[in-house]
Amino acid sequence: MNPLIILGATATGKTRLAVRLAREHHGEIISVDSRQVYRGLDIGTGKDLEEYGAIPCHLIDILEPGEAFNLFEFQRLTLDLLPRIRQRGCLPILAGGTGLYLEAIIRGYPLAPAPLDPHLREELARLSDAQLAARLLTLKPEQHNTTDLENRARMIRAIEIALAGPPPATPPPLNPLILGVRLERSRLRERIMQRLDARLENGMIEEARGLLAKGVPHATLIDLGLEYRFLAWHLQGEMTFATMREKLHQAICQYAKRQETWFRRMQRQGIPIHWLEADPDPYPQASDIIGALPEKPLT
Repeated sequence: MNPLIILGATATGKTRLAVRLAREHHGEIISVDSRQVYRGLDIGTGKDLEEYGAIPCHLIDILEPGEAFNLFEFQRLTLDLLPRIRQRGCLPILAGGTGLYLEAIIRGYPLAPAPLDPHLREELARLSDAQLAARLLTLKPEQHNTTDLENRARMIRAIEIALAGPPPATPPPLNPLILGVRLERSRLRERIMQRLDARLENGMIEEARGLLAKGVPHATLIDLGLEYRFLAWHLQGEMTFATMREKLHQAICQYAKRQETWFRRMQRQGIPIHWLEADPDPYPQASDIIGALPEKPLT
């Protein structure tokens, strides 16, 4: 039973589609999101837990904010989950928009465990951002995840991983059915703004304030990126509400554009993606594609 993957940019309705297909095909969902793994990051990451109902969903709320989570851990946990889900007679459905994580599973990236190295980190702490970037590119000239070059903590971790040595084994290749959900650019920008305003009205600022009150450092929120970065800046008094809302909307739209670019690159490099139009409803399109498969998912 091959897995089903549902990918797409933020705000395209991936979760809703994944849940509907899981209900119809006896599926369990694996979240492919680098921030939904953290407890307490509910509104800002759009966990929408009420959407899942009785559908099992994995890799959500498994860590505290600030605990390490990376590509290796995602791949390790996912490769452990896939056979367990199959053994229960269920269809594994991977749903999310973190392109590097998806590609690591689809292509079977050989990854090595990389424990934290305090001595290396002390050495790297003395380097400038430009020096860190140069060192990372020396170790990994073909840098898959360019966001590692945009964040100091990510660069240090990426260097640590690159120096960890060769992986113990190459993961088995997958042959998933990949459905991509897309939305016309201006409509996507509109939906991102609508969703952002809804989250702000539903307590996203209060959620960030509560995390700080529980001892999560401002620096951790900033490192979590997007919503939490701008919320931290706002709560520190560095941005007014209006400025924060405007700049956060711009940042999310830019992130969505990077996601779309990543998925187009995956397709150009031979990963087949069946694209569905998010408006008015991607479900009938998905059903037609699944119905045409020679081997049907569970019903």
